[in-house]
Amino acid sequence: MPSPPPFGYYVPAVCFFDEKEDLDARAIKSHILRVAKGGVAGIIVQGTNGEAQHLSHEERKQTICLTRQILDTNGFSNIVILAGCGAQSARETQKLCVDTKEAGADYALILSPSTFPPQMSVPNVIRFHLEVADASPTVTAGLDLDSDALVTLAKHPNIVGAKLTCGNIAKLLRIASSVPASEFAVLAGKADFVLPGLLAGSRGCITALSNLTPKLHGKLFYLWKVAKGEEAMRQQATMGHADWALQKLGGIGAYGYGTGKVRTPLKEVTDESLQGNKHYEMLIDLIRMEERLDSKL
Repeated sequence: MPSPPPFGYYVPAVCFFDEKEDLDARAIKSHILRVAKGGVAGIIVQGTNGEAQHLSHEERKQTICLTRQILDTNGFSNIVILAGCGAQSARETQKLCVDTKEAGADYALILSPSTFPPQMSVPNVIRFHLEVADASPTVTAGLDLDSDALVTLAKHPNIVGAKLTCGNIAKLLRIASSVPASEFAVLAGKADFVLPGLLAGSRGCITALSNLTPKLHGKLFYLWKVAKGEEAMRQQATMGHADWALQKLGGIGAYGYGTGKVRTPLKEVTDESLQGNKHYEMLIDLIRMEERLDSKL
C-alpha cells in the first residue's frame, strides 16, 4: 500500500525554455538545485508552473527524468517527485500516470477534468478519479471537491493526498481529522494559508511562491514547530502579501538563470517591464530576505 507524500513544503517547479522555446536543461538544473538546497520535501514537475499543457508527452517524461537525475546525482535522492498528470479523459490520465512512474516520479498529481462542465457532477468526478487510481501505480489526488467527496476518495489505497488551493481551512480540518495522516496527506495549495493549514492538521503545502523563497517556507515551518506563534504569524503575513503580489504579476524572472522565455501564446514577463511596480518591488525585497537566510534552521 503506497504511503502519502512526506511532511513538508513542495515546489511546483517552473519549467525553463531557451530562446527557441526548447527545454533549457541548464536552467532547469540550476532551479532544481536551488529549491532542493532550500529544504523542499518534494518537487512537482508539470504542476501549476510547469507548463504541462505546452509540453509533448515525450517532453513530459524528459523533464521528469532530468529532475530525478539532477536530484540523485547531487545528494538529494530523498526528495520526492510529484508529476502533474492532468488530462481530460481517464484513459489519457492513466497513460500519463504510467509514463511518469517509468520516468522516475514517486507520485502523480491529478486534476479534475474541466471540459464540458455540466457533465462534471460530483459522482462523475469521483468515478473519474477512482478509474484513474485503479489503473495507476501511485496517485495523489488534486481535487476541487467538498470534504465528503475527498474523504470518500481517500479510502482508495492508491489515492494518498489532496492539494487544497481553495483556502478553505474548515474543509482542510474536516478532511485531516477524518483520515489518518499516515494514509492521506492534506496539503495547503497557496502560500497565504500555510500556517493556518498546519494548525488545522495539514501535512505541508504546495506553493508557487516556494520557487522564489524555499528557505522562507522552511523558516515558517521551523517557527511553527518550536511554537513561536507571534513570529510565525508575522512570517505568514509576509508570505501572504508576497503570494498576492506574485498572482498580480503573473510571473517573475529574478532567478539569475534562464531566459525568461515561455511558449507561445504565453508572453514572458521581463524585469525591465516591472520596474516601479509595487508588487515586483515587494518580491525583490522578499528574495533579498531569502538570500540572507541559512537553509539549515
